[in-house]
Amino acid sequence: MTDTRLKDKLAAGDFFVVPGIHDMIAAVMADRVGFDIVYGSGYWLTASGLGLPDAGLVSYTQMLDRMSTLKKTSKAALIADADTGFGGLLNVAHTVKGYEAAGVSAIQIEDQEFPKKCGHTPYKRLVPIEDMVRKIEVAADTREDMLIIARTDARQSEGMDGTLRRMEAYAKAGADILFPEALTSEEEMRKACEDLDKPVMANMANGGLTPMLKADVLRDIGYAFSIYPSLTSLIAASAIETALIRLRDEGDGEPADMDMFDFKTFCGLIGFEEVWDFEKKWAD
Repeated sequence: MTDTRLKDKLAAGDFFVVPGIHDMIAAVMADRVGFDIVYGSGYWLTASGLGLPDAGLVSYTQMLDRMSTLKKTSKAALIADADTGFGGLLNVAHTVKGYEAAGVSAIQIEDQEFPKKCGHTPYKRLVPIEDMVRKIEVAADTREDMLIIARTDARQSEGMDGTLRRMEAYAKAGADILFPEALTSEEEMRKACEDLDKPVMANMANGGLTPMLKADVLRDIGYAFSIYPSLTSLIAASAIETALIRLRDEGDGEPADMDMFDFKTFCGLIGFEEVWDFEKKWAD
């Protein structure tokens, strides 16, 4: 059965926030606090799973495996990063089919050359606008119900005029959601939302090029929703570093001044109760 939660939220027109998920612990915690849509971040799933930078080093097969695992782990609808579609037009069609079969609700494709780069790092190079238009046309023709998100990284090389020109072309080609990446001011963000006639998403990437704005400001600007791809990852990394320093310097494996999630509760979140029930039924 098709998951319509993302489509329903977009149709309702109420701004919403979407956490980025970097690993399956973050996935179960997002379920626990009640998020019904999550974002599978290519940057952070690559970092957590392989310890590699978001620089085109991960294959379609590897990323599909991470997204499939995330979809199986999470109860939420999934927006999934698919980089450039992992190749040419045939690869884009294959990627769309694979992601949709995995249960993805929306697939994000960007207009960089391969190997791509994180949108908030230097040395990004773009494909010609006509090439990306064809990718979006192929994606839209291939999908059944999945939404298509078109991302452009044009701001740093082609300015706002190039960004808007590309977004308009991708919308005409069949994109359902527009993603102008790495805008550098609130003024630019407002212009994008005012000039584009399809839902526009914001990327609140901690430490990135775009100003970090509160949800009420993003709503006022005109965004449909915002993703927070790095929030859980950077918060977790900071807590892990602090805990490990305490362990190294003080031999303290349970620092009293640090919050620690309850172990028994966490066992329940990842399914141990079902394992225990099985053991009670079938153990000799």
